[in-house]
Amino acid sequence: MIALSLAEIAEVVGGQTHDIPDPSVQVTGPVVRDSREAGPGSLFVAFVGERADGHDFAAQVVEAGAAAVLASRPVGVPAIVVDDVQTALGALARHVVRRLGTTLVALTGSAGKTSTKDLVAQVLGRKAPTVFTPGSLNNEIGLPLTALSATEETRYLVLEMGARGLGHIKYLTELTPPRIGLVLNVGSAHIGEFGGREQIAQAKGELVEALPSAEDGGVAVLNADDPHVRAMADRTKAKVIFFGESGEADVRAENVRLTDSGQPSFRLHTPSGASDVTMRLYGEHHVSNALAAAAVAHELGMSADEIALALSEAGSLSRWRMEVTERPDGVTVVNDAYNANPESMRAALRALAAMGKGRRTWAVLGKMAELGDEALAEHDAVGRLAVRLNVSKLVAVGGREAAWLQLGAYNEGSWGEESVHVSDAQAAVDLLRSELRPGDVVLVKASRSVGLESVAQALLETGAEGEVAAR
Repeated sequence: MIALSLAEIAEVVGGQTHDIPDPSVQVTGPVVRDSREAGPGSLFVAFVGERADGHDFAAQVVEAGAAAVLASRPVGVPAIVVDDVQTALGALARHVVRRLGTTLVALTGSAGKTSTKDLVAQVLGRKAPTVFTPGSLNNEIGLPLTALSATEETRYLVLEMGARGLGHIKYLTELTPPRIGLVLNVGSAHIGEFGGREQIAQAKGELVEALPSAEDGGVAVLNADDPHVRAMADRTKAKVIFFGESGEADVRAENVRLTDSGQPSFRLHTPSGASDVTMRLYGEHHVSNALAAAAVAHELGMSADEIALALSEAGSLSRWRMEVTERPDGVTVVNDAYNANPESMRAALRALAAMGKGRRTWAVLGKMAELGDEALAEHDAVGRLAVRLNVSKLVAVGGREAAWLQLGAYNEGSWGEESVHVSDAQAAVDLLRSELRPGDVVLVKASRSVGLESVAQALLETGAEGEVAAR
């Protein structure tokens, strides 16, 4: 964070100083909520959680060198005490962002947010110092913590914004007002909480409504291939730039294909020129993500050749998102277990099919959460798609939703042992350990709550030990 004195911070957040001998002492380190990350010059934010109270660690963080604690009550060590810690954290982030004057890029969407955020950050990082959301810390706590990690050298701040209801994104844009707003898509993720796609579109569109006017430099980057997103052009005063494979897109892809290993290749067209891209990431769904990143980069002055080179060299910065690892025995494990919704599940299955040409393919799938009344139909559809893509074997893991996956495959024509329903992750591991053969490709994917990353990890440990069926 930029250096601020404890007195300045107290004024910004409307807090009272307690047990602070010298209010001119500056916070020169990071703002953290995990006591283990506290160090010299840091500011520790004491949240009260379900399992732990940050106030209990106040003495420990100060001993580690923290300048003070942002707390909701006195803690016997240097502290700035406020009525609400979360509100104070947001106020501090808003102050720092405005003071820095950094170009802020915010993005949202039902699927692909984190992968696209990683691409935007890597492309812009070729141009100037860039700070971006780590992982998926895209809520009212993670977003201000990310913003506060910016310094005077930071030129671009790339923030992922998530929402679980109307008003959430509006609140986040008030904490960190963006100049460029990117909306990827409107899909089925969290549809059970929102109540329908129209409500999801309403919530995601709060981002473009918050942008400055075109005259003041505001830019809305919208997906021309998604009608719900395209319609958001009428909800903003910012300049609008479209990306996609549609002919009306300002930034578009032509001649899209997948390499033999399942990596997308295409001709990138921007208003400033065209250039070829072959990505290191896996799956055709990354083409849309890459176009979104390219549109942002174009608006910030990068040439088509610069963008294409950056996209071709970009990798995955976040764990468990199409992580591809080949075991010594030739088994390829694709760990995409961080989260799942119908759109990302379909994209992952298509990537598996492309990667597995001429090889046996396994789809180890679990529940997609928060689908509400659409849960049965969506799980059934994913099971059917696995069959249509000729996935060699579907392993549905878990309870009711997994049974729907397997039933969909069965009804689509999956007979005998082509699909199976197992009770839990360990049962899936046991099955795979006994039946995998060298050269097989295994996709592991489900909503985060299912914890299927343990299956991928077990398979990689198995491969390291050389335990694979010799048949």
